[in-house]
Amino acid sequence: MTSFAKARLATLILPTALMAGALGSQYIGHLFPCEMCHWQRWPHYAAIVLALLAFLVPEKPLGRICVALAIAAILTSGAIGVFHAGVEYHWWKGITRCAATVTGGSQTDILAQIMATPMIQCDQPQWTLFGISLAGFNAFFSILGGLTIINLWRKGA
Repeated sequence: MTSFAKARLATLILPTALMAGALGSQYIGHLFPCEMCHWQRWPHYAAIVLALLAFLVPEKPLGRICVALAIAAILTSGAIGVFHAGVEYHWWKGITRCAATVTGGSQTDILAQIMATPMIQCDQPQWTLFGISLAGFNAFFSILGGLTIINLWRKGA
């Protein structure tokens, strides 16, 4: 397997595994994501789509561009995770009020939606392991994984 093929596969596996963990913690572990948690998910979704696209297009140049963009998306999620973890550790303030969206309807429906929505604060981790929150784990695995994929790809260049 070429270094590009390994990198392409890794750009699919890493964000898929991280999203499986995030969605599993939400739907199985009942940990509700805050707004900044969702910010970390969007680059992973993009990386998955780009990695899948890299399998469908010719390797040069489109496949390589897709893999490079997927790596950039993974690293972007990691950077957002660093920011979110910093907010949770109170190293700096967040830029969101952690608002929930309301879909509309009558005044009674809107009030019911607001009252049924759990209040999830971005600066309070819902779960930690050894003092590291899910945002911290996402930052660690996304950045380390992204840099590893770059190194893996470069080994064959």
